[in-house]
Amino acid sequence: MTKKQHYMTRDERLRLEAFLRVKKPVAWIARELGFCRQTIYNEIRRGTYEHDCYHYTEIRYSADKAQQIYEYMQTGKGRPLKIGTDQAYADFLEHKILTDRFSPAAALAAARAEGHQTVICVSTLYSYIDKGVFLHLTNKHLWEKSRRKKRGYHPVKRIAHPQLPSITDRPEQINQRLEPGHWEMDLIVGPTGSRPVLLTLTERATRQELIFKLPNRKAETIRTVFDKLERNMGKGQFRQAFQSITTDNGSEFLQYERLRQSIYGGARFMLYYCHSYAAWEKGTNENHNRMIRRFFPKGTDFTKVTKKQIAELQAWMNNYPRKILNWKTPLEAAA
Repeated sequence: MTKKQHYMTRDERLRLEAFLRVKKPVAWIARELGFCRQTIYNEIRRGTYEHDCYHYTEIRYSADKAQQIYEYMQTGKGRPLKIGTDQAYADFLEHKILTDRFSPAAALAAARAEGHQTVICVSTLYSYIDKGVFLHLTNKHLWEKSRRKKRGYHPVKRIAHPQLPSITDRPEQINQRLEPGHWEMDLIVGPTGSRPVLLTLTERATRQELIFKLPNRKAETIRTVFDKLERNMGKGQFRQAFQSITTDNGSEFLQYERLRQSIYGGARFMLYYCHSYAAWEKGTNENHNRMIRRFFPKGTDFTKVTKKQIAELQAWMNNYPRKILNWKTPLEAAA
């Protein structure tokens, strides 16, 4: 049969759906409909979706979905066809979002860094995902579908610890992120009754992340982390890397003098405390903790989380490109 030179019609898509339902091979379908096999494969990819059965999920082809995508792409004045004609680009974006767990914006930045010639904007990529253009990628794979409406809060009086250095005393060069070496610190806890926690440290300028699994949240345990870091890095390198730390008023952080005490004598870094009920004052660390929670949601028992998993997450965060860093990774920014 002579191969057809037009796009597949709705009736032809319905026939394709019927043929696939009775498990006809692609070569047979191509001959029957008068298209080349690659056209059939492309069409199947366009209309494939996950169909939820009673006990399992089945991959199926929908003529209606394929027709909807085709009509949408035809109304886009050519721009949506860019991703449709660059299969390598589409596959790269899918891999970055599904496997490497990048956001759409970060995936596009990575594609530019890789030298892909096709260029689309973030809103277009979100639109493609909404319309089901990708074979496997859907909205359920996105960390944040849309910005939530902010809840209203009653004003809370911010209280500084009366005897400890307040964040209001922090020098302006730290506030402006003019140099590396200034960190924010917090704990991520497990369910009520569990003991292990994660200590997270976020560098304000480069967004580097350090994550430590601790057996408990005692002040002595946290101090041991810095003792070990100082011992391993050496006095000079440690004091260059850790010039100041900003944290909250949690009881585990309130041993001010002992936490600052260097194993070599003297103070090893400056320590500043946020106001009570003002977690946003160390917002960089809070944002990083939200990223960590995507891997270890609330309720995660850290007893069951291995140090290898923590190390892999730390490496992922330090190799994740950030818009605030002009799409460099924290490791690249620190180099």
